[in-house]
Amino acid sequence: MQISNASIDQERKVWVDVLRFVAIFMVIAIHCSDPFNVSAEARSNPDFNYWGSIYGSVLRACVPIFVMITGLLLLPVKMSIGEFYKKRLLRITVPFLLWSVLYNLFPWITGLLGLPSTIISDVFAYAAKDSSQSLESALVQISLIPIKFNVYTVPMWYIYMLIGLYLYMPFFSAWVEKSTLCQQKVFLGIWSCTLVLPYAYSFFSKELFGLSAWNTFGTFYYFAGFNGYLLLGYVLSHSLKAWSFRKTLLVSIPLFTVGYAITYIGFKWMASNPNSSEEQIELFFLYCSPQVLMMALAVFLLVRTIKLTSDNCKKVFSNIAKCGFGIYLVHYFIVGFGYWLANVFSIPISLKIPITAAIVFLISWAFVASFYKMMPRVSKWIFG
Repeated sequence: MQISNASIDQERKVWVDVLRFVAIFMVIAIHCSDPFNVSAEARSNPDFNYWGSIYGSVLRACVPIFVMITGLLLLPVKMSIGEFYKKRLLRITVPFLLWSVLYNLFPWITGLLGLPSTIISDVFAYAAKDSSQSLESALVQISLIPIKFNVYTVPMWYIYMLIGLYLYMPFFSAWVEKSTLCQQKVFLGIWSCTLVLPYAYSFFSKELFGLSAWNTFGTFYYFAGFNGYLLLGYVLSHSLKAWSFRKTLLVSIPLFTVGYAITYIGFKWMASNPNSSEEQIELFFLYCSPQVLMMALAVFLLVRTIKLTSDNCKKVFSNIAKCGFGIYLVHYFIVGFGYWLANVFSIPISLKIPITAAIVFLISWAFVASFYKMMPRVSKWIFG
């Protein structure tokens, strides 16, 4: 059953704002789990690895949810390709470049202030204890911003991917607008098959479906990647009428449970092997994988049933949505401080990740919201 765009626009805003909050909080929580994997405590205390795996597995749906929201809101593209690129790319690239520069200047600034280099790894979990504090090193990293991120800008990997999706969307949109629901379902069916390929390559052979030393574009290459989440978000919101809460719960709980179990067990299995490479350890954490799709779909469907009646609640989630990109850009600066604060208050290991995430989220939101209130025009360029 096809739902009109007008009815979608009227009904979806509140729950989409809530969904954005869920995704933002999950992203922050994922980065708050980083110290559980690479800190000194993680190497000496098995509880850190245990809880890091527990939370790390349950949070993998965050990025797919973001992409599904993008497809839900922006497909089909209703403006010219030039207008779309100007509006969307300009909105994210200016803040992206600004904050990437700030993150890369941080080590040099700590040196100017006479702080020890160890503070860099306290702020950025993946940075080396003896990270360079020289301006030359900072400028080298800054020069590479257009093509790669680094240990100081870990969350920015998503922006590179998002820019690619924005470049692709006007062309994809032309097909989405002309295609039937049946054709869209066929695309999603083929795309869902590609989610299994990383496991086939890892456990069977890397030379499947035409892949070889001279060809990295296999049979299913043209259906693979985050574009499937774009289309999924669009199809779910435009072509599937919202279910009752009971029906949604009956579908979502098994979906999420199975997806989570596969993610957690698979990750622990790969991580327990000392010979596993970084790619193998991350295998069951891949965002484009069947089990993560299951979790993302479950969260999407559940949040879609939310109906807020309180105007105050609507305003809160609307403001979070407005500040969302800024929160994303800022939060990685604050993760180390949030982790330190959780230690000061002796938060139990089992609760440290969600409480640290709550601290980081609240500080980031307050910071961005204050800028928007004091300097709304300037803030659009700083935070997107």
